[in-house]
Amino acid sequence: MDVTSPKTPRADAALLGFARALRAAGVDASAERVYAFLRAVGELRPGMRADVYWAGRLTLCGGRDDLERYERVFAAWFDGTAPDGRTTATAPPPRPRLVVRDGPVPRGPARPDHAPAPPAASLASSAEVLRHRDVAELDSADREQLRRLLAAFALRGETRRSARRRPVRRGQVDPRRTVRELLRRGGEPARLRRHARTDRPRRVVLLVDISGSMAPYADALLRFAHAASRGSRAEVFTIGTRLTRVTRELTHRDPDLAMTALAAAVPDWRGGTRLGELLREFLDRWGQRGMARGAVVVLLSDGWERGDPELLGAQMRRLHRLAHRVIWANPRKARPGYAPLAAGMAAALPSVDAFVEGHSLAALERLAAVVAGAEPGLVEGAERA
Repeated sequence: MDVTSPKTPRADAALLGFARALRAAGVDASAERVYAFLRAVGELRPGMRADVYWAGRLTLCGGRDDLERYERVFAAWFDGTAPDGRTTATAPPPRPRLVVRDGPVPRGPARPDHAPAPPAASLASSAEVLRHRDVAELDSADREQLRRLLAAFALRGETRRSARRRPVRRGQVDPRRTVRELLRRGGEPARLRRHARTDRPRRVVLLVDISGSMAPYADALLRFAHAASRGSRAEVFTIGTRLTRVTRELTHRDPDLAMTALAAAVPDWRGGTRLGELLREFLDRWGQRGMARGAVVVLLSDGWERGDPELLGAQMRRLHRLAHRVIWANPRKARPGYAPLAAGMAAALPSVDAFVEGHSLAALERLAAVVAGAEPGLVEGAERA
């Protein structure tokens, strides 16, 4: 019997979805590690949560920094329950850091014989189905699970070559350090000192539409923005009838506290949309001065515009000249028969480098890949100036 995969194709797909969620959270779950993970689960018991937990932790984590991410994603993916049977949905206490232990996973109080633990594969399958569902169609329980999955997200901008250099073993000769080393040795022969330029992620700027037409998606998109602003060079603005910078409010580590602070700071929930005027305000106050220069700018909006579409088109061309890439995520794009016929969307599209969906968790995962440069998502006929 082939033990490289779980017992059923459905369980196999669920475990692969778990690996994709880890990648979205920043864990380097390569193909080799995923292969080892599937083999380990096949050797153990795919229906037991503790076996899946330890098989994934020992094969998919490559360093100490991956442990906390793995703990968050595992708890969120498997229906909000930790390997020891405790629920993780209680808030707002901070999540404890995972500590390496030599003993087995604690299983908590013994369960009666008639109430066995839910199979891990079935819980993961429900999360896999949730990834592709439209956020506007979720009930309260599914929305709560979606929030836990979004809390494990990580978003990094496309890398760029920095002007700064760092010492390396192989690279260009560093004349200053080499001369200093020769002087320190009194002119005696010394090893050549070398350096190389470092790679840094580009700044990510997110403009989130919170108007009335975007109300079903606003909470999920803002939680996505909260995950993006955690530990990266990200700036977040809300757009509706006003432009509000909410980067400071999203610095709270706990997503619920961040959403509470954001709700108090934003005065124009579920109002109209003035995309052209607010984009001009953003460029005049922040973008032209440097925030948008060389950055990856992401607009999360359905493109409905109450103002002049020609103004929006002119400001989008201006943004396109400043930014490294302009990405537009539209939740309506996934609907059957959708075409960008709204006046605002039609005016903005020629200045967009990537036009993607934003209606589900899977769509947001792809958006994160497009922001990082892993997927193009190019608009047909769009060319960079």
